[in-house]
Amino acid sequence: MSDLIGQLEALQVEAQAALAAAQHTPETEAWYAVYLGRKGKMTTVLRGLGQLSQEERPRVGKRANEIKETLEAALVARQESIAAAEMQRTLASEGIDVTMPGRRPQVGKLHPTNQAMREMVEILKQMGFQVYDSPEVETDDFNFGLLNFPPDHPARELQDTFFTTTPDVILRTHTSPGQIHAMRQYAPEPIRVILPGKCYRNEDVTARSEMMFYQIEGLAIGHNITFSDLKGTLLNFANQMYGEGRKIRFRKSYFPFTEPSVEVDVDCVLCGGAGCRLCKHTGWLEILGAGMVHPIVLQNGGYDPARYSGFAFGMGIERQAMLKRGVDDIRLFYSNDVRFLERV
Repeated sequence: MSDLIGQLEALQVEAQAALAAAQHTPETEAWYAVYLGRKGKMTTVLRGLGQLSQEERPRVGKRANEIKETLEAALVARQESIAAAEMQRTLASEGIDVTMPGRRPQVGKLHPTNQAMREMVEILKQMGFQVYDSPEVETDDFNFGLLNFPPDHPARELQDTFFTTTPDVILRTHTSPGQIHAMRQYAPEPIRVILPGKCYRNEDVTARSEMMFYQIEGLAIGHNITFSDLKGTLLNFANQMYGEGRKIRFRKSYFPFTEPSVEVDVDCVLCGGAGCRLCKHTGWLEILGAGMVHPIVLQNGGYDPARYSGFAFGMGIERQAMLKRGVDDIRLFYSNDVRFLERV
């Protein structure tokens, strides 16, 4: 009997030492299987009760129960201690330190087209131009006829547009119809306005053309306005838009609503006129079309061409953004590719 009680007490010492060494909940579960489980060491020792006399069995059984209860209580206490420690480690690793800087949220920004439009508008406003809103849906007369495009004029073929179910009501092909709206509202007072907005053309979508795009139109009408005023305005715009020291050149062109008409180039912002891929090795970048307002257009707007003169210019906003940011495909502006929008 004394040998069996000694084995039980030695097993208690061994089990308590093993339990104290356990650091994680799974280790305590394994400890229970080794010492108190159905096939554990306690069960193995108690198999020796069958060899004891009738008088010795109660004493050994009582001592075995005491040791088992002690070990079970120690197991519960150890599991609670381990659970508390695991909770503290979890809180320490996942908790929020309010003294540390927070994660900076991802902040959106203006679309490149809107950025370019606002920059251009701000430059022109500083030169005395005011923004004038004009409709995107126009009549054929405002979009073509009043701008000196007769019904059979070949220039109409270059501006095929989208038609509505209402006869002669179309989506405007350029911002120039806004000239007539502005002139008829303010005539005979001198005006200096810019007309930004969307335009539409029935064109194939390519790297250099879109069926929907933005333009900004400029119009100045008054007494004694000359071609020199137009050149000075555009030179000042180019210097502010693309950097000081810019050069511009005029190339003769044709628009029905201006006479004379010119295409305007600026020296390449990338190579300074030396020639590169962006300017196709010419040293120049085309930025807009312009000219003196045609007498017929002045008259259609309510001004007497004998007393008033004016200039007009129009440019694509995406075109300016492409030149300034080195973008070679206009389709990227409306592809919703976040990588492109973040880059520009």
